[in-house]
Amino acid sequence: MLAPNSVGGRGLVCVWRMQRDDSEMMTRPVGIPTRRGMGLGRDWTKGSITRNLLSLSWPMIVSYSLNMIGPTIDMIWVGRLGAADIAAVGVAGIAVMLVQAALMGLFMGLRAMVARFIGAGDEGSANGVAQQALVVGAVSSIILAIIGIFFAEGILALVGLAPEVIDLGAAYLRIQFIGMVAMSFRMMTDGTMQASGDTMTPMKIAFAFRVLHVALSPFLIFGWWIFPRLGVSGAALTNVISQSLGTGLGFWILMTGRSRLRLSFRRFRVAPGIIWRMIRVGLPASVMSMQMNLGQFVLMSVVAPFGTLAVAAHSLNQRVEMFIFMPAWGLGIAAGVLVGQNLGARQPARAEKSGWLAAGMVEGFILVCSAAILIWAEAFIHIFSSDPGVVSIGATFLRIATAGYIVMGLTAVLQQCISGSGDTLLPMLVSIATMWLVQLPLAYFLSRFTNLGVYGVRWAIVAGTFVGAVAYITYFRSGRWKRKVV
Repeated sequence: MLAPNSVGGRGLVCVWRMQRDDSEMMTRPVGIPTRRGMGLGRDWTKGSITRNLLSLSWPMIVSYSLNMIGPTIDMIWVGRLGAADIAAVGVAGIAVMLVQAALMGLFMGLRAMVARFIGAGDEGSANGVAQQALVVGAVSSIILAIIGIFFAEGILALVGLAPEVIDLGAAYLRIQFIGMVAMSFRMMTDGTMQASGDTMTPMKIAFAFRVLHVALSPFLIFGWWIFPRLGVSGAALTNVISQSLGTGLGFWILMTGRSRLRLSFRRFRVAPGIIWRMIRVGLPASVMSMQMNLGQFVLMSVVAPFGTLAVAAHSLNQRVEMFIFMPAWGLGIAAGVLVGQNLGARQPARAEKSGWLAAGMVEGFILVCSAAILIWAEAFIHIFSSDPGVVSIGATFLRIATAGYIVMGLTAVLQQCISGSGDTLLPMLVSIATMWLVQLPLAYFLSRFTNLGVYGVRWAIVAGTFVGAVAYITYFRSGRWKRKVV
């Protein structure tokens, strides 16, 4: 069970005692000495915060950038097939990202608990949490595979797409959902290593499986050499194959002790109490991520009546933005790790400073990117499509979006810091409010009842971004997240 230690009148969970009681059997997990010779035993709660942020975040930035390269390369290749194929992968990709975001949110409980235990010097309990995360990943991925098999066409039909786009997108979506088993376990292994303070190993894994992805993708899409021409289905199948490689490498590294933690299944038992604690922390983050991506799905239905070119341009904008914001997410997650570990080490002031420093770094980077987009927006879109209509609409979308980028760094980092502390309810409420009370109603109004047309959708996104930034800044300054018990 989890036993809280008192800090400032409120409990911070720092110890996990494994015992048998009337409700469940829990077996003491096996930890191994930290691999200090490899630098994996570094104490991230001491030393320069700036240096710690940079040391933790740069492998994450590379990892997330590599994770984006695969889908981005796919979109470049698919762009050679036609606007309908771009729209199909773009819309189906939103559904895939919805599910991926839900899994990442669910594993936020894993990240928060592992970071706390590592900060408290309790590696055995961190290992035990990772064991129970496997159960969560297995059950959730099986459910998702069933949904993908039976409801792919129905999901896409909700957007009101052309029949050709639905047919192409359903094939892509079905393969991706079935392959969520590999995606789920890869997220679990990455999350465990990153929360423990080992960000280098996940980066190496990402490099390995993305090299396979980039190399294999055109062969399956276009039918090069001995491979069949699968079109958009080839893009989906390539992703599943490469993710499976990443999953295999992740398990091999964890189970052979090549990361900070070693995963052992000796005397393993399912521990419902620990699983519930993990879900209790992760579920709000999962709901937040799901509703944000569901909101993007609904937002696409607002764009769809303006035609396939508008849908394709909107899809390409999302790809460009995700690639640009990889550094923001990398630094944000690194800051979240430092927040969790410092709270576990009873250093709340240092945890807060980590958040503000990371936010400042991200803001500087995004402002530079915004200037580049204002100047070369057409060039960014032209990487994916040479269709003049798509380039024209997409470039305007990107330039409008830069107005919201001004505060996007604050939003991305502070949200991750608050969630990394285990306080996932507030980010969920903020995301629901900004998406469903600001962005979507405003997008519908501006696009239908003003002369902005489809560009009103992008201005609505900017408005929602500002509302969210104000909320996160206010709550982070209040310090209530420091007293969160996990």
